[in-house]
Amino acid sequence: MMQVAERRPRLAFVSPQFLFPNDTGGRIRTTNILRGLKGGAFEIVLVCMASDEQRAGWAAEIAGVCDEFVPWTPSPRRPNWRRVIDLLGELPANVVVDKSAAGMAAVQRVLARPDIDVVVFDFVHAAVLRATRPSGVASLCFTHNVEAEIFRRHAEQAKDPARRLVWSSQFRKMERFEREALHGFDTVIAVSERDARQFREQHGLRRVRAIPTGVDLDFFRFKPMPEIDEQTPPTVVFTGSMDWDPNIDGIRFFVTEVWPRVLAKEPRAQFKVVGRTPPPALVQLTQQTTRNVDFTGRVDDVRTYVWASQVFVIPLLVGGGTRIKAFEAMAMGCPIVSTSIGMEGLDTEPERDWLCRDDAAGLAEAVLALLGDASRRKRIAVQARELVERRFGHRVAASVFEQICLEALAQQQQQQCGEGVEKAVA
Repeated sequence: MMQVAERRPRLAFVSPQFLFPNDTGGRIRTTNILRGLKGGAFEIVLVCMASDEQRAGWAAEIAGVCDEFVPWTPSPRRPNWRRVIDLLGELPANVVVDKSAAGMAAVQRVLARPDIDVVVFDFVHAAVLRATRPSGVASLCFTHNVEAEIFRRHAEQAKDPARRLVWSSQFRKMERFEREALHGFDTVIAVSERDARQFREQHGLRRVRAIPTGVDLDFFRFKPMPEIDEQTPPTVVFTGSMDWDPNIDGIRFFVTEVWPRVLAKEPRAQFKVVGRTPPPALVQLTQQTTRNVDFTGRVDDVRTYVWASQVFVIPLLVGGGTRIKAFEAMAMGCPIVSTSIGMEGLDTEPERDWLCRDDAAGLAEAVLALLGDASRRKRIAVQARELVERRFGHRVAASVFEQICLEALAQQQQQQCGEGVEKAVA
């Protein structure tokens, strides 16, 4: 008699945001993981908000990351006055944004299904969509940052007393929310060993696993960078969402304190800031204080800008988690100059794989050194590409992620089996 094959376990993946377009580091990392998971050990049920327009416009991309899609209708955009009130509430303001009655109902319906074996909540913010701690399924939280650390660093960097007070208050709320939320999961997945250590030491978490940061090596392919000549000016590039506070602060620092030093030695140099929604105040400040800086806004393909540049900068003063943009630049062959925070948590070697500087003079010196030395640029670019090929392809990251989920499922099944034996004995 022919035996019917057992079904693959189902993994519900809860994202508080729609994943497309892939224009933020978090969306890119999550999408790469889901693409790597699909067709493997689990059937993937993606649960996230999506409008009818998004579902229709990104249907092919959605099908590429999951076997079943369960959307909820997005909430109306919160007015600015409401955001001010959010600062006074018990929850961190950025967590309140992700709280949604429709989202909570969708998550509850999916977790009530008997065919769901594992649930992964993407970002600690997504925990706000849980009505109760999931029971009967293995539950994991995929953290992209140590969120409280970002708030603390903002408070430390803030020069204005009012801003410092707001960031300090938000830090305390996020630290409390992050600790309580993460203790409600069976396993926490971090994006670096550094983050995993932070969660263990600061929040007392026991089951924390780290995955490598992965990059799509086929999409972000290597290209020799253009030579600098009379027709091709030296070009420096940054990519990242320009509506994210750490990026805003970092670019403000770079254009006001670093870039003028570069122009003083290399007046033809161009700086491209590639990312959605740059704040008008930052654009205006840049126009008033320096030159040769172009804010592109959202672009369809960041690769064309990176391939046209000789140096990639990550001038972050605040941040958390890992910057996937770093491995994308390394994969594409554009050498990096960064602060230590910009490359934090990435298993790389400064001065071999990238240049590390933490002050304005040092960053300017490193940028000029690379712009003026084609052989050094090429050497760093080739070494960095070899590193990501060897250790940081996105399929490697997805494989580690899948194994962690399988281990959590096995632990959950073992626990249920033990409880069943105890009931039978009683």
